[in-house]
Amino acid sequence: MEKKLSKKALSKSFHNWYYGHLTCFSQEHMQTFGYLCAMLPLVEELYTDEEEKAKAMNTYTAFFNTEPQLGSVIVGITAGLEEARANGQEDVDEETINGLRAGLMGPIAGIGDSLVVGTVIPILLGIAMGMSTGGSPLGAIFYIIVWNLFAYFGMKFMYFKGYELGGKAVDFLIGAQGEALRDSISMLGGIVIGAVSATWVSVTTSLQLLNDSGEPYLVLQDKLDQVFPGLLTAVFIIICWYLMAKKRMSPIKVMLLLVVVAFVGVLVGFFNPGLTY
Repeated sequence: MEKKLSKKALSKSFHNWYYGHLTCFSQEHMQTFGYLCAMLPLVEELYTDEEEKAKAMNTYTAFFNTEPQLGSVIVGITAGLEEARANGQEDVDEETINGLRAGLMGPIAGIGDSLVVGTVIPILLGIAMGMSTGGSPLGAIFYIIVWNLFAYFGMKFMYFKGYELGGKAVDFLIGAQGEALRDSISMLGGIVIGAVSATWVSVTTSLQLLNDSGEPYLVLQDKLDQVFPGLLTAVFIIICWYLMAKKRMSPIKVMLLLVVVAFVGVLVGFFNPGLTY
């Protein structure tokens, strides 16, 4: 009799991944234990022999790490493959499943990071910050609700779509179409980040040169605005990107560096925080 995963087992597997994909997270294992938790209810339902269960679960002890939201599709795909293996399909074995998982980690991470982290989250945060003008709590409430709804239902859709597609999804995700999709989303993510930065980040200088009578004859910010509006903002954003992307400096170190730059800038008169005492 053909074995078929129940909706209850699939639902439990998805929720294990949704709530526990960072279970026992470490640099050595990353999301491995979260993956094990997600596969456990499936293996429990598909196999009755304890040795078969142990052998099946051993497949998922290999290192795993990807973007967790879009990465739900990998868990769904392997759920379908595990079902096929339990039914005795000869071309689905441990090597096949782990090869698929390893092959999809990178492409899914590239698409997911660009789409979710680089596009969706900045858009939601931009809307939330606009709603928070004047100290309103609506922005925070909006972000918490919308992000959690998006994450939950988006991950659930990807999980069950992966289960339905099985191995058919692999050709798309790692083929030419997947490469084009990753490039397109990366470009879109860059545009969104640039738009959010230009809207919510503002760096200006208060540097002025005075004449003998104490009147300013050169206001540096006015001159910069005539040549390149927002030049200082663009320079600071590019420097931050360079330090994090090219020099692999952590965001915390970059923020501390910006604090030092701001402090020195205020001391020498380049920046004016507008504080009065």
